Amino acid sequence: MNYTDIANKTEAELLEMLKEKKLELFTLKAKQKTMQLTNTNELRVAKKDIAKIQTAITAVRSK
Repeated sequence: MNYTDIANKTEAELLEMLKEKKLELFTLKAKQKTMQLTNTNELRVAKKDIAKIQTAITAVRSK
């Protein structure tokens, strides 16, 4: 996910995306704890996506 993909979305859309990504991160962490996660890089990607979405939300709110 690139920042340019989410930069033109509304705040409601961004909040929904943030909710979905946080749920995904939770499930990935649970899979890691139970030794079911094979690609641990997915955790890093999910965290970075959450940060990008939060940055876009801050930009939308500051307008």
